[in-house]
Amino acid sequence: MTRPHSLLLPLLSAALLAACAGPEPKRPSAPEAAASAVPAAFPQAGGAGTAATALPWAQAYRGERLQKLIPLALANNRDLRVAALNIESARATAAARDADLWPTVNVGVTGSRTPTASGGINSLYTAGLQVSAYELDLFGRLRGLDAAAAAQLLAAQSNQQAVRIALVASVANAEIALQADAALLKLTQDTVATREQSLALTRQRFDGGVASEVDLRTAESSLQAARAALAQVQRQQALDENALALLIGGPLPTDLPAPSGALADFEPLAELPAGLPSEVLTARPDIRQAERLLAAASANIDAARAAFFPRITLTGQIGTASGQLSDLFKHSAWSFAPQLVQPLFDAGRNRANLEQARAQRDIALAQYEKAVQTGFREVADGLAGRATLAEQRSALTAQVAAETRRLALTEQRYKGGIASALDLLDAQRSLFAAQQSLVQVQSQRAQNLVSLYRALGGGA
Repeated sequence: MTRPHSLLLPLLSAALLAACAGPEPKRPSAPEAAASAVPAAFPQAGGAGTAATALPWAQAYRGERLQKLIPLALANNRDLRVAALNIESARATAAARDADLWPTVNVGVTGSRTPTASGGINSLYTAGLQVSAYELDLFGRLRGLDAAAAAQLLAAQSNQQAVRIALVASVANAEIALQADAALLKLTQDTVATREQSLALTRQRFDGGVASEVDLRTAESSLQAARAALAQVQRQQALDENALALLIGGPLPTDLPAPSGALADFEPLAELPAGLPSEVLTARPDIRQAERLLAAASANIDAARAAFFPRITLTGQIGTASGQLSDLFKHSAWSFAPQLVQPLFDAGRNRANLEQARAQRDIALAQYEKAVQTGFREVADGLAGRATLAEQRSALTAQVAAETRRLALTEQRYKGGIASALDLLDAQRSLFAAQQSLVQVQSQRAQNLVSLYRALGGGA
């Protein structure tokens, strides 16, 4: 009698053969052409520099508000939560594809009773382990699908890092917008107060017969324009607060300090080094995600190509069988049934699947190259705006100082009866416009630093 444990050897040997058989699908490295061609298109993004990725957001961003807002966003933001759940979904898919490499073993007990030609009853009872539809992956079909699922899992993990970087940068930009709103609100409130005083002075001069009605109506128009600007700033501040609340996944904390509106608070980041080695960009999560999707598409080609070759499946059973239920576990029984299926005619289905897999691989390659180009473009844009925005801020600062002096002189001339009301209105408008432009440029410069930090992969 053959021992049951000796009958397991064929099944175990087949399982090990399938686990080791078939060519390992290639996991292509990043195409060198994509990374090498881009620096020539964006030369200002190259150089010997440092990596902002080495600086975590908790050290890169300063300010009490950001130190409270960013952790809330990382804990509650729904986009980041979806990205994390996508990882779990991809991990489950990868586990299922990995399980396809191994046989499915079931345990069961069956019984049957059938009449015989002589009028008797034939009984058969079986119990044991069953292996159903186990495929020997000799040509790498299952291993290709398994490699594709593993690459998809890595791509989902990279996507989560990319979403995290974008979220941190979005919170910082939203905070900058609120600081700008606070500065514009204070500026506009001061302008309204100044024009109310000007209107009161002009009305006194009009009542005394010194100023004309044109001067009075001009002062009134100037005040109403400032009040309209104030309402616009208040509305924009409410919209920016709503945007920030969406990013952090809930209402703003009650203990959050109010935005100061000071220009110094517009810069939550320290100055970043100008140099940038190319390998820093290729480590960006979005570029790694595109590269891993390319690896998944290439693995799918191997799986589609293997469909042209024979598919060998094994079914088997090992256990006991008996014609009497009481003697079921006294005798051993086993069966082993290999099956080979060779595709003969499928109306071009396999070839179409292979062509589709190749097209998807070419699409993934183009998307990878675009991801690399986008990374260099974002860094090049950040570096291009860095110097020009600083120069623009310096020029506007000088303009505000000049317009402030001009308004003071015009007010003196107006009180002395030398300058007209139009001269005063023009000086007020020019100063207000210059101050608004300075706030906007300061905000743009701060957001430029945030964008550059994000482009370098900082915040992951």
